[in-house]
Amino acid sequence: MSENVELSTLNLRYEGYRLRDDAHEARLLASIAERGIEEPLEGVDTPQERFLLDGFKRRRCAEKLGLHYVPYVSLGEEEASGIITLMRAAPNSSLQILEQARFVVELLTIHGMSVADVAESLSRSKGWICMRRNLMGQMSDATRQILFRGAFPVYSYMYTLRPFMRMNSVTTSDLDRFIELVAGKRLSVRDIELLADGYFRGPDSLRAAITEGKLNWSLDQMKNVPDDPDGCSDFERVLLKELQSLGKSMQRVVFKCQDPRLASRPFYAQANLLTAGLLSNLDTFQERMKAFHDRSGQM
Repeated sequence: MSENVELSTLNLRYEGYRLRDDAHEARLLASIAERGIEEPLEGVDTPQERFLLDGFKRRRCAEKLGLHYVPYVSLGEEEASGIITLMRAAPNSSLQILEQARFVVELLTIHGMSVADVAESLSRSKGWICMRRNLMGQMSDATRQILFRGAFPVYSYMYTLRPFMRMNSVTTSDLDRFIELVAGKRLSVRDIELLADGYFRGPDSLRAAITEGKLNWSLDQMKNVPDDPDGCSDFERVLLKELQSLGKSMQRVVFKCQDPRLASRPFYAQANLLTAGLLSNLDTFQERMKAFHDRSGQM
């Protein structure tokens, strides 16, 4: 049962645990101005404070519209149990993976629950819990703040940048630096993908340009490389496709070879033979690729 509560009674400790989306919030503001708040805010009423857990966008909209009271539903009297109730709620598919991860870490650290306890409370596997805990553990405070304030797309971080961490030469600091360079620039997911590819796998000149903030110039350089360039012979076009396919295959293999699902003895027996063949050609491959890279850069 919902009740109307004063905005000033809501403790905003967990506001930084929820992702901001200014575009969505602007649409919500227009909707609330026309129809009011249709879905109650949710939180926990401890003996000391009333902590808001869900509805921060609605609260900010209410504040902008000069509303002093909002509909509210209590999820209990304890923060940990309220978080668990929020995460278990069937309609709560809106909780994104980073928000889930933030709450999981809260339960494990601040509230002292074990991985097994959290998994059982949420009806999830221990692997599900550990993956979200590790996701937060691999993220710097600076990157976390950028992502949660909505200055960089979560999708780009999860599916474009994180795979680069599996490359030996790319560190967490490298990812942080790239995110700082492009955050808040209102770039599309595709543009971020292009810039990341140029920054982490492109020539030094392109990385330097991105570092200097020449993002539009860098994008123009990359977009001006046609998928099927005119003037190439059939043999050259085949090699270009093979190089492109090889790059994607290498990235997939680097990622998959660390997967814990690889467990059978027949698989490892065959994999050992195949990797031996690859390693035997590694020095020659590296030498030829370096020479080819240098030659192509001079044309």
